[in-house]
Amino acid sequence: MSDFHALKISAVDALTPNSVALTFDVPQDLKSFFDFTAGQYITIRHKVNGEELRRAYSISSAPSSGKVTVGIKKVPGGTFSVYANESVKPGDILDVMPPDGRFVFEKNSERKNVAAFAAGSGITPIMSIAQTVLESNPESTFVLVFGNQTSSEAMYLNDLQELSDKYTDRFFIQHLYSRSREENALFGRIETSTVNFIVKNKFKTTVFDAFYLCGPEEMIYAVSDTLKNNGVPENAILFELFTSSDTEDTLAEDLDGKTQVEVLVDDETFSLTMDKKELVLDAILKENIDAPYSCQGGVCSSCIARITEGKAEMVKNQILTDGEVTEGLILTCQAHPLTPTLKVDYDDV
Repeated sequence: MSDFHALKISAVDALTPNSVALTFDVPQDLKSFFDFTAGQYITIRHKVNGEELRRAYSISSAPSSGKVTVGIKKVPGGTFSVYANESVKPGDILDVMPPDGRFVFEKNSERKNVAAFAAGSGITPIMSIAQTVLESNPESTFVLVFGNQTSSEAMYLNDLQELSDKYTDRFFIQHLYSRSREENALFGRIETSTVNFIVKNKFKTTVFDAFYLCGPEEMIYAVSDTLKNNGVPENAILFELFTSSDTEDTLAEDLDGKTQVEVLVDDETFSLTMDKKELVLDAILKENIDAPYSCQGGVCSSCIARITEGKAEMVKNQILTDGEVTEGLILTCQAHPLTPTLKVDYDDV
């Protein structure tokens, strides 16, 4: 389940002065491994200056395209994002894990009205979702609210224009720029007033089936809360964070003692002893057990496992539903063991 595959870069396309799109050449014998649902991400593993890095990037291409393309924005002080923007070239080889993620649109033939709120590089999975929604049914509509500092920093701007030209009466985009005033765009950031303008004014006659939110944590919660205040049911609001605020691990302060842990991954069982103040994934990786992981920050879903014996508590959880937690699922990168023994199963998720 945590297997990586060496894939060749077939294209490197500049999106903005600070972002690129990388397209991977997936050989025929790996096609089935890299089938994906709109909105999913891949994890890239690469060594930069001798350090192994794992980074999760959303797929921007639609499943129907037959391509696996990700958009990567250069992060000031970043490591892999800088490397991807400045050094990666066609023909290079990167290790890639098959697609994963729950922030998805399942293609079907039903008519859907979908809206999305994206900021910065949060547009990446939305590109795949928007194309898939529009392809699925000739009457489906998609409304996109896209926030950036300036138009020159807006990723996939040309691709969005192509969607507008192709689906003139079904794809609608509202740009916002926080550092420039531009024609046909609002000035500022995505906030409560923006959401109200879209759902209560500009598209007040549209009944939306789903809302997709992707961006920084503050924006996600502002949009989500406003939608709920407008009567949108919680299960119609899907979100994915590309960054998450740091949460103080106060839970660890109250934990003492050791836990005997049994780990099932890829049909192999491993045993280890860990301090309860440690996070489960950290302890597993110290033993060189090849458990799946990517962000290690509770943002992606790569490290989900099922507790089959014992108890653990998460420092934070922005991925799993209450029902899934009740069923025993945990984000191992956020979980502390609470019991003397703990069994976790990475295979049964």
